[in-house]
Amino acid sequence: MPEKKVRTYKILKQQREIPKQATENLKYYTKMKKAILNALKQGPMTPVELAKKLNMPTDEVFFYLMSLQKYGFVVPDGTDDMDEYFYYKLKNNG
Repeated sequence: MPEKKVRTYKILKQQREIPKQATENLKYYTKMKKAILNALKQGPMTPVELAKKLNMPTDEVFFYLMSLQKYGFVVPDGTDDMDEYFYYKLKNNG
């Protein structure tokens, strides 16, 4: 009977344990991603508006917005009246 091939990633997964902190960070990122995307379903918002709505520091909101923009979840949608911040909206209307 031929020997079953095992994929490299499965071997590495068995040999190496994922650090608990990495797992916790991923859970927190996913939670923040969902919160921001749900807030943007109501319409375009600036990072400051999102920070107030989600009760988060503005710099943290910027970090998650830039990540979401990089991976195509949100896009800029013009600037506010003072030309200080971009509005962000969901790409392809959600």
